[in-house]
Amino acid sequence: MDNTVNHSVVHNNSTPFQTATFGMGCFWGADCLFGATTGVLRTKVGYAGGTKVNPKYRDLGDHTEVISIDFDPTIISYEQLLDLFWNNHEYGLTKKIKRQYMSLILTHSAEQREIANRSRQTEQGKRTPEVIITEIADAGVFYPAEDVVKVQSAKRGGRGLWVN
Repeated sequence: MDNTVNHSVVHNNSTPFQTATFGMGCFWGADCLFGATTGVLRTKVGYAGGTKVNPKYRDLGDHTEVISIDFDPTIISYEQLLDLFWNNHEYGLTKKIKRQYMSLILTHSAEQREIANRSRQTEQGKRTPEVIITEIADAGVFYPAEDVVKVQSAKRGGRGLWVN
């Protein structure tokens, strides 16, 4: 009996990548969406956009739940990721909600900021008379979600988060 295991590389670790960071409600739905997207190399869920140092799920301060997406721009563009962002959440796009779940685009370069602003203007044209309130800001420190939060979500198949 041959017990040889054949391993194939999912992606080349030396692939040049860019990072996109989005807040679009609870981060688990976004993780399921982007994690299954061709050209996305890896995703991380966590907290960003605020000033509190070392936020935790039960003590976020002024941070938002976000997904950090490392992607191969030769396979999927930042514009395509923004299209997925706009088309896969409504929560917080046009109605103010608590900061934890707000609609947020955190940019990692001047080019991303320009693309994000253009994208928001295009999306606004599709949604008039509603006013899009999605915030666009420079990406700062990203704080990964705690392991216990990740485990609780995995038990529920990424369908929401309830931490006891």
